[in-house]
Amino acid sequence: MADTIITVQGEYELKHPAERGALRLRVSYEGPSRDDVLALTTQRQVSLTAELRDLHDPQRGPVVQWASDQLRVWGDRPWNPDGSRGDVVHHAEVGIDAVFSDLAALSDWVGVASLLDGVAVDGVTWSLTEARRQTLTQEARRRAVENAVAKATVYATSLGLSSVTPLALSDPGMLGDGSAPGQPPQPLFARAVSADTGGATLSLKPEQLTIAVQVHARFTAS
Repeated sequence: MADTIITVQGEYELKHPAERGALRLRVSYEGPSRDDVLALTTQRQVSLTAELRDLHDPQRGPVVQWASDQLRVWGDRPWNPDGSRGDVVHHAEVGIDAVFSDLAALSDWVGVASLLDGVAVDGVTWSLTEARRQTLTQEARRRAVENAVAKATVYATSLGLSSVTPLALSDPGMLGDGSAPGQPPQPLFARAVSADTGGATLSLKPEQLTIAVQVHARFTAS
């Protein structure tokens, strides 16, 4: 009697609290005077980046990385309700990015910065350190293989077969059976900035991040 071929997908997920928060904020002003909006935007940028520079330490944090975009200045003439063009309105804008390793310090700093005139918080991207991500990915891969073996064993015993022997193991879509390729394992980043209604402080509540791994496996059962 020929061996039975069993092909399965093994999967596993691991969750871990965020370890990094990448903040994105914008400083912008507008008004009738180009010099005024440029000065206000520059002053606010200088003030915020000076604070980040003081907090910056690549090893100990709380800020492990920061950068500021090039300042953009432009003007436009808005339309009036009567269909005529209004006077020129000048705009100045610059973006600032910072990665915090101390999430409590991130919440405190954003809570203050977000209340400043001309500052808008675009959001925070939560992530893991690279070392943590690799460790979790390796563990999830091992568990996904165990899941595939367990699933194939259940199928085999359901058919009255006693044992399974692995023939092939791959990432999704690489067994040559036409199955759709899968995505590489990666954290599912959460972007969230929510105001604490109990006061003026901005509350940042990162969700746990997920490492999800799938494998395809083929076995013989006899």
